[in-house]
Amino acid sequence: MNAILQAVDAAPSVPHFDGAVRPGAPELQALFDAIAQGAAQRDSTRSHPYEAVAWLRQARFGAFRLPAAIGGGGATLRQLFEAVLSLGAADSNVAHVLRNHFSFIERFVVPLAGDPTHPWVKAVLDGAIFGLASGELASRSVGQRHLETTLVPDPDDTQGGWLLNGIKFYSTGSLYADYVLVRAHTPDGTNASAVIPADRQGLQLDDDWDGIGQRLTGTGTTHLRQVRVRADEVLLDSAGANYALAYSSTLPQLFLTTVAAGIVRAVEADAIALVHRRGDRNFTHSPAERAVDDPVIQQSIGEISSAAFATEATVLAAADALDRADQARQTLGGEQAELAHAAAVAAAKAKVVVDELAVRAASQLFDVGGASAATQRYNLDRHWRNVRTLASHNPATLKARSVGEQALHGTELPRTGFF
Repeated sequence: MNAILQAVDAAPSVPHFDGAVRPGAPELQALFDAIAQGAAQRDSTRSHPYEAVAWLRQARFGAFRLPAAIGGGGATLRQLFEAVLSLGAADSNVAHVLRNHFSFIERFVVPLAGDPTHPWVKAVLDGAIFGLASGELASRSVGQRHLETTLVPDPDDTQGGWLLNGIKFYSTGSLYADYVLVRAHTPDGTNASAVIPADRQGLQLDDDWDGIGQRLTGTGTTHLRQVRVRADEVLLDSAGANYALAYSSTLPQLFLTTVAAGIVRAVEADAIALVHRRGDRNFTHSPAERAVDDPVIQQSIGEISSAAFATEATVLAAADALDRADQARQTLGGEQAELAHAAAVAAAKAKVVVDELAVRAASQLFDVGGASAATQRYNLDRHWRNVRTLASHNPATLKARSVGEQALHGTELPRTGFF
């Protein structure tokens, strides 16, 4: 039987959850294990992980960061990134699907958590997943604030509603979402966020992402044609809030780097399993009869294992920096600019290091298995394809340059865009 199919021959055992899953709960890792069981096959056949996302919805994983007192998971940012790392090791596509959800939670829902009756808070506590439609191919500068998508008053709505029109690309996660946050601008030039149900008339989600990796993230095109938006579904940008906050993109940036670190953990596990599968088979000119006793293979495994350790430690150190900024904001009130900048520096440094280690480890995986590692029945190339695709987001070279300038001159990192 095909090895990929054999791995998912038995139906995965999915734990039941009463309320939002908490950090450290054994059921959470059991859920990730169930998601991992079909990851290689889904990637090989391009089968969308709707079921896996449904399991996460049932576990209320999307409420992981909301206070336990109102029914959320009560997780710190470090605990969130620990969970993202484990989910990334299980299936990097599924982890990536939730990137925009948790960015939405941090920007819009956490500040509202004092009111559990607020529609967005209640939806998250009930398990809803939020996607994003922000990026536009018409923008010459990636990450700039100018938007072509329009949000204009609806002349037929006496309650102050709007009409939404435009085309978005890179709508990661929206294919699986219950709600989609759409970035647009109003006639007076103000940027805004419209949060609407994914099945709203006039909103069309196309699964047209054709990347070499991360194929199942729902990263496609969103068409918006005369979409009616209620007044209470729109939040206009204002100084010191949401997208206007300096370094508000640090969390989604570190999220991708953490998924890459999760892939390295998966590479380590697959490399070890691959060597054990070789049994007594090894090259004639190798220094040992068995692959597991071959010092050259042992060195490769050691380097991969070390990369897994280093990438995990690096992203969690950056998560600690984010936690310090978050705790100061909650304790002292307002945005703590110095701590927010420190977290952005830590996340940028993490990307520079993790991207290089992750791409190398995903390639080294083939050093321990010979030509048999390249067989499609194991689909081991997905790790390299996926991590290479993740690393292509917001190039590490630009991060390194800014980090270097900051180290030499004390220059602040860019405050907006993708920092």
